[in-house]
Amino acid sequence: MQRAVTALAFVLLASLAHAIDPLPFANEAEERRFQSLAQELRCLVCQNQNIADSDAGLARDLRKEVFEMMRAGKSDDEIKQFLTERYGDFVLYRPPFKATTLVLWVGPLLILVVGFAIARSMMLRGGPHPDLPGPIDDKVER
Repeated sequence: MQRAVTALAFVLLASLAHAIDPLPFANEAEERRFQSLAQELRCLVCQNQNIADSDAGLARDLRKEVFEMMRAGKSDDEIKQFLTERYGDFVLYRPPFKATTLVLWVGPLLILVVGFAIARSMMLRGGPHPDLPGPIDDKVER
């Protein structure tokens, strides 16, 4: 039993060790730029993971593609534009503010305002219930 657990642990650790392929960065600045860009790009297979953290095959391919575009001299905006044209705004963790992403930016605030209006109207409509006792100050005898 202990051998089976040990073998399973080795298999799991080996898969984690090969999760992210090392890339041959020219210098530390290039690596920082790559990491910054990779953290802004969403893995299209995994939920809530960027391509820097994901071990999915598509994320590995995107990391290589981003690296190759960086080496080709493309700017961060050009790389994001290329990936957005290919995969849509979903690939960006911070999508741009435009008509197709309006719900993402305004939706939470709209839900909060509507919820507050509903709660306020419910509190103001009813008033005190006739069967409920009044405020404590009315019952205190002096």
